[in-house]
Amino acid sequence: MAGSILASATASRATARRPSVTPWREAWRRFRKHRMAVASGAILGMMILGVVFGPLIWTLPIDEIDFSARLQGPSLEHPFGTDDLGQDILARVLYGGRISLAVGFAAMAVAVIVGTFVGAVAGMSRGRVDTALMWLTDLFLSLPELPLLLLIIYLFRDGLTKVVGQEMGVFLLIVIVIGGFRWMPVARLVRAQFFSLREKEFVEAARALGASPTRIVMQHILPNSLGPVIVAASIDVAAAIIAESTLSFLGLGFPPDTPTWGRLLFDAKDNLDFAPHWAIFPGLAIFLTVLTINFVGDGLRDALDPRRVT
Repeated sequence: MAGSILASATASRATARRPSVTPWREAWRRFRKHRMAVASGAILGMMILGVVFGPLIWTLPIDEIDFSARLQGPSLEHPFGTDDLGQDILARVLYGGRISLAVGFAAMAVAVIVGTFVGAVAGMSRGRVDTALMWLTDLFLSLPELPLLLLIIYLFRDGLTKVVGQEMGVFLLIVIVIGGFRWMPVARLVRAQFFSLREKEFVEAARALGASPTRIVMQHILPNSLGPVIVAASIDVAAAIIAESTLSFLGLGFPPDTPTWGRLLFDAKDNLDFAPHWAIFPGLAIFLTVLTINFVGDGLRDALDPRRVT
């Protein structure tokens, strides 16, 4: 009898010491098993820290012209080389990274907010509202993205820059336009999640207890549908960075004196034969950023999938 009491007490103490496994802790455990995602997250984190704090360490001005050092290759004085005006490419890559990443994350936020709202309304509605919202989603999906981006920016860039300034006007226009053409997959994901979750037992129990539709959505359905949204958000960041780089490369992005990664590629395109370093380093920054974000998205998808057993 005494032995059973001691065993029971020991088991109860072991149970008390055992940490509770929350959904987010379980997702983190799964994410850590995805080695490429963890490595990509570390590389992406270092790149973000580099573009945020790098200009505080590498203090060369981005617009300092030195014709005696024009088109020099990588060296100790200029690790990424110089451009046709003798400007330091490392300083311009670090500065441009801030803008490119800011555009990516801001456009992702616009796409996620709009897509989640449309998908939630469609998922909780029946009949004409759902049909109209899905018709609108299908309409946006059928539109050619890049030609419309070029047309909208060409038509409205000058008017907006007169109101809020050139750099801020272009930033807002690019973020709104890119985010406005990336919300449709998020809306479809959220709508499908709402259709699946609104008939679950815990939702029926909350409804039976008298919870309002808004409370059911905000406290029960929406938190349980955020997994696919987080994965889609990581993909949208990469897509927005590529879209901004494409617009800048075509000359319809930020002004020439604002060195985004895409603008640096645009400026370097006529000097590839004798100054390839001018295009290699901003191109490598775009490549590494998009690649690491995609691997992080793969890891999040595996970590947040409840059907995956690991």
